[in-house]
Amino acid sequence: MANHKSSLKRIRNSESKRVRNRYQAKTMRNAIKAFRSLTDKKAAATELNNLASMLDRLAKKNVIHKNKASNLKSELAVHLNHIK
Repeated sequence: MANHKSSLKRIRNSESKRVRNRYQAKTMRNAIKAFRSLTDKKAAATELNNLASMLDRLAKKNVIHKNKASNLKSELAVHLNHIK
């Protein structure tokens, strides 16, 4: 167990951040799955804007890496173009 007050506080902080990051990452994964299941191109186009915004925010907060956000946005845009 930690001996210093600052390390006890750091443990509390990192636990709360871990829980928040897991929630946000899971929400992102669920949104991506929902986007991939869409069949209407118009609805998918509006959803892609929301999803890109979410990915940028998560990258800004360092929940995911900025290159991962960029790669996901690119992959989802390709998916949108293949929807009939």
